[in-house]
Amino acid sequence: MPLNRLSASFSSCPLNTPFVLMMIPVAGMIIGLFVFLKPELTIEIQRKFYEKINWRIEPISMPKEIRNTKIMGMSLVVLSVIICCRMLFLRVE
Repeated sequence: MPLNRLSASFSSCPLNTPFVLMMIPVAGMIIGLFVFLKPELTIEIQRKFYEKINWRIEPISMPKEIRNTKIMGMSLVVLSVIICCRMLFLRVE
């Protein structure tokens, strides 16, 4: 399929509305804040998920794991804010 036909078919997609596209970075901000503010719960959710798929994970150092989880959450928030600003202020027509 030529590139112009592919982009034309995507532009008619009902998920290509500004509201729906803006929800992606907003969801990233919410998840990132949750991970940053509740790192212990995030680690426990991850452990329970892995147990359901027959894996057992356990951090060697819980303080390091909490620190790294907080860094990951803040990184997700920052990246989501950058994407949100890019979508709002630097629109490419």
